[in-house]
Amino acid sequence: MNPTYFLFLIYIIVCTLIITYWAAKRSQTTNRFYIAAGTLTGFQNGMAIAGDFISAASFLGIVGMIAIRGYDGFLYSIGFLVSYIVVLFLVAEPVHRLGKYSLGDVIGSRFPSKKIRLILAFCTFIISILYMIPQLVASGFLLRLLLDIDYSVSVLVIGGLMTIYVVVGGMIATSWVQIVKTVLLMSGTFLLTLIVFSHFDWDVTSLLDNVKAGSPLSDKFFLPGHLYNNSLEFLSLQLALVLGTAGLPHILIRLFTVRNTLEVRRSLLSATSIIGSFYIMTLFLGLGTVALIGYDSLMASDSTGNLAAPLLAKAVGGDFLLAFVSAIAFTTIVAVVAGLVISATTAFSHDIFHHILKRGKSTEKEQLRAARYTALAIGLISTLFSLRLETINVTFLVSMTFIVAASSIFPVLLLTIYWKRFTEVGAISGIISGLFASLVFVALGPYIMNPVNGWIAKESVFSLYNPGIITIPIGFIGACIGTFLPLKKQETGDFQAFYIRAQTGFVLRREKEWKA
Repeated sequence: MNPTYFLFLIYIIVCTLIITYWAAKRSQTTNRFYIAAGTLTGFQNGMAIAGDFISAASFLGIVGMIAIRGYDGFLYSIGFLVSYIVVLFLVAEPVHRLGKYSLGDVIGSRFPSKKIRLILAFCTFIISILYMIPQLVASGFLLRLLLDIDYSVSVLVIGGLMTIYVVVGGMIATSWVQIVKTVLLMSGTFLLTLIVFSHFDWDVTSLLDNVKAGSPLSDKFFLPGHLYNNSLEFLSLQLALVLGTAGLPHILIRLFTVRNTLEVRRSLLSATSIIGSFYIMTLFLGLGTVALIGYDSLMASDSTGNLAAPLLAKAVGGDFLLAFVSAIAFTTIVAVVAGLVISATTAFSHDIFHHILKRGKSTEKEQLRAARYTALAIGLISTLFSLRLETINVTFLVSMTFIVAASSIFPVLLLTIYWKRFTEVGAISGIISGLFASLVFVALGPYIMNPVNGWIAKESVFSLYNPGIITIPIGFIGACIGTFLPLKKQETGDFQAFYIRAQTGFVLRREKEWKA
């Protein structure tokens, strides 16, 4: 065990636990536990959103993808950045005005149905667990690599930490852990970028020449076509990434943690700036990996490319810089997983326990107890799944998460806010059809069914690795079919009052009477 690596990780753990202890004293009400009582500024929330969004797959995977795939690797990351334009212009402010704690509040402000809350909560669980598993699996491999700790012990450590953050500190602790992660991530990435440039005397031309020499792609390194030969596949992936963010519960509930819509805009502008800067730096780190380490050495160390950033850090800065970068990766995993746990916890304790089981009559003490028990359960379930998936490639679950969110939650959220004719039955059918289509197409696709490296050694039924281009329209079509079903009574809600509130925050008297 390398003592430098161990000390860095212990330092990170101690600092985040201190934050959790501080937050625990300020999380004694549901308002503080769920949304930090709306006390974050726009810039703080923007850093927390960036910390919530930039996962271990982004930090460890994008650098390696650029190093191996060249131009297409960087193009892959563009979808993550562009997605915030959709959030900012279409859903951010209405979600903030309509919701209180969860997405169930947003949809429920037009369709006050227990069925919709239940289905949305279930969908939130699916998305959260699908996204948590690859993060926990990555953490197991990372700690095993650095400290020579058994994979199972590594997963249990991360799973236990993220559960403690949520159970004890709620959204306050989760937010500040994410902010600390963003500061560490950006400073570490910037430092590593400067060191890479210094190795080439700050000459970009020299860097690019060495990239061509270090990659078997040579001059073609800067041309497209090395990731997906099928342009439809790449378009489908980008569509899922761009639209999926607007349906991710753990990102959307962060819009409730600020006071007003001005801070919402500042949050998203800050997050977009941070995320954009990060991906630009990953471009230079990917180029630096090829130029300084070389394609052959990278593939010999790790054929997936996920260790590109740590290997580059060790090559240019030795064990100390490697320990720092690895600590950043560790914090990245913890912060993202904590955000996922808090979204799933809120969905159960607020939507299912408070609104469905207790019919809106539970006390704050009961809700907090339910929230903490739920966080324990979610942490335990995702940890147990991760322990069983050590030998299986689960990286596709990240893209699958975006596909599910873009196909189920996003269509219903968009149509609820902007379509006057939309009905409660349409909302239910849209979520179910999008969720079902996503799971079926991925389950019968090449990620699962593949004679070479699939979970099932058979030829896949569907050829697309990322079927978002099919499943997203299915979600919209399912919502439209449900809306136009010839039922006796289709509940559309008071759309005029709802729309005015969504766009201005003003509540009409008749909406109060209708909701009562």
